Amino acid sequence: MEKIFTIDKPLNLECKRTLYPPIHIAYETYGTLNNDKTNAILVCHALTGSACAYSENTDKKGFWDVIIGPNKAIDINKYFVISSNVLGSCYGSSGPSSINPKKNKPYALDFPIVTIKDMIDAQRLLIESLGIKKLLCVIGGSMGGMQVLQWAKTYPHMVRSAVAIATTYRHNAVQIAFNEVARQAVINDPLWMGGNYYGVDFPKYGLSIARMVGHITYLSQNSMEKKFGRNLVRDKLDFNFSVNFQVESYLHYKGEQFTQRFDANSFLYLTKAIDYFDLQQDCPSLEDALAQSINIKFLVISFSSDWLYPKEQSKRIVNALESIGADVSYKNINYDLGHDSFLLEAVEQNFIIGNFLKFL
Repeated sequence: MEKIFTIDKPLNLECKRTLYPPIHIAYETYGTLNNDKTNAILVCHALTGSACAYSENTDKKGFWDVIIGPNKAIDINKYFVISSNVLGSCYGSSGPSSINPKKNKPYALDFPIVTIKDMIDAQRLLIESLGIKKLLCVIGGSMGGMQVLQWAKTYPHMVRSAVAIATTYRHNAVQIAFNEVARQAVINDPLWMGGNYYGVDFPKYGLSIARMVGHITYLSQNSMEKKFGRNLVRDKLDFNFSVNFQVESYLHYKGEQFTQRFDANSFLYLTKAIDYFDLQQDCPSLEDALAQSINIKFLVISFSSDWLYPKEQSKRIVNALESIGADVSYKNINYDLGHDSFLLEAVEQNFIIGNFLKFL
């Protein structure tokens, strides 16, 4: 069941602005916190995720049901699992669609720009409110993996172990470029209206195109070829600009589906947050950035078919951790579904993560 944690003091952000209370963080918990509060695992979601990481309800799906649950890697019979929706999102946590108490209307672009560090600063307050001084593990994939690395850098004294999956320590030019194309699709939708579309209309066409662009990067060439190839929607070509190929139809469906569940402004804010993320910012090197994390036990996982966050970026993180003498394990999993593999692959992730947690 979703709960709301309210931060009742101002939160100073990296953009040099202050977010004033009430600041809400939506979260869910699974399992039972033990008496000495040493079995807590924080699960960090990806770009468009929510606090719902696990669900026993067959009508509702948690984003990580494949590895969270009884007798799975993150066993809720053993661990107390916390999953929170990030600052800037639209699933219960404060973001651009939230009501600005000063104006009694949605913030829209009055909401300050947030970063990955801002997100984990808010998470830290949530964790402390639960009476937890040290997390057994922080785990996440993609943007969730960025949060894991930021936790390890900023609050190493609060983290015993960290699992970073299908992620990077900073975006390269190509990754930023894809996000900018997606953002421009939203911004140039006439219905976006400078972000002030709440209660009027919704820039669904721009957001749909943005999701189509993003979704291509989440898949792999092999998986798309196997699933769609050059298969047609109908028996023959139409020789016009309607949807002809099954892959076109699929992308249109995914785009439309996304507009029914996500806020366009939140999409802009969160993609900007991951573009701004740079773990070695203000540090001479990645090794220096991670130097205070030497006592954390790390597991880094990549996927063979992930071309959005390829294994080379994970290996750079591993090499930096090895250089400072940290305890780090690395596994590249052969799985054919591209970047989304971390949400879908169950067998090896359960085995690898389960064994990692077992020996903490």
